[in-house]
Amino acid sequence: MGNAYETILEHKIVAILRGFSAEDVVEMAKAYVANGIHCIEVTFDQASAEKRLETAKTIRAIKEALGDQVCVGAGTVMTVEQVQMAAEAGAEYMISPNVDEEVIKETKRLGKLSIPGAMTPTEVAAAYKMGADIIKLFPANELGLSYIKAIKAPLKHIPLMATGGVRPSNAADYIKAGSATIGVGGNLVNKEWVAAGEFDKIGNAAKEFVEAIKDC
Repeated sequence: MGNAYETILEHKIVAILRGFSAEDVVEMAKAYVANGIHCIEVTFDQASAEKRLETAKTIRAIKEALGDQVCVGAGTVMTVEQVQMAAEAGAEYMISPNVDEEVIKETKRLGKLSIPGAMTPTEVAAAYKMGADIIKLFPANELGLSYIKAIKAPLKHIPLMATGGVRPSNAADYIKAGSATIGVGGNLVNKEWVAAGEFDKIGNAAKEFVEAIKDC
């Protein structure tokens, strides 16, 4: 598998996982990879230092289990310390809900891919100027497809990742509107399936997304 930037733009789907044990996430990651999703974001839980350490442990567990089959990153990265913690655990990219210059600079200093979250044209352009590689347009479902098209008209040189409300039924629409990649959370995972060990159903959900964008 190539570098993180190439892999994300090639596969176009980043699965977002939050609130699961490292053991469950590894099983979910295996189901994703087996069905065509190779990019996985494990989000930081900002509730406590213990929760943040659990995120690093989970990232490390995915890399140990799947190696180069998966391109794993950290999500909700809010501080320089979290960038360092995630990078040490094996994260190849850092995704944030906001634009923070210190987080972007540290991510790039460590040779990792920077994906901050932005909403307005000013935020998108500013983040890119700070060194970000891809800008997460968030929340995409609130902004809509027409907004993505409008943003891309003057900013076509900036790769976007639409995140929020992406489903198999609209995934291709987001990409056709100008999003280079999509971030998918709740529509790729079901806590009841995980609790029951029904990882085949998670694999089927992944397959549905991959099928939905195969012609994009």
